[in-house]
Amino acid sequence: MNDDDASDDSDIALERRLATLREEHQDLNDAVTALEERPQPDMLRIARLKRRKLALKDEIVRLEDQLMPDIIA
Repeated sequence: MNDDDASDDSDIALERRLATLREEHQDLNDAVTALEERPQPDMLRIARLKRRKLALKDEIVRLEDQLMPDIIA
């Protein structure tokens, strides 16, 4: 196994992790929307879900940066 194969395996693992995180992020978005539509929304629960959603977004961006690093020209 050479370095290219290891890199490809790593990229595939990152892509899988990204897909999982994006799905979880969307699920949280749907949950927040549903809670906000209630007559008396639970604002504490909504805030917690939004914080989790933001943490997921930060991790998604970090992983995307690993897959496509900035190229200094």
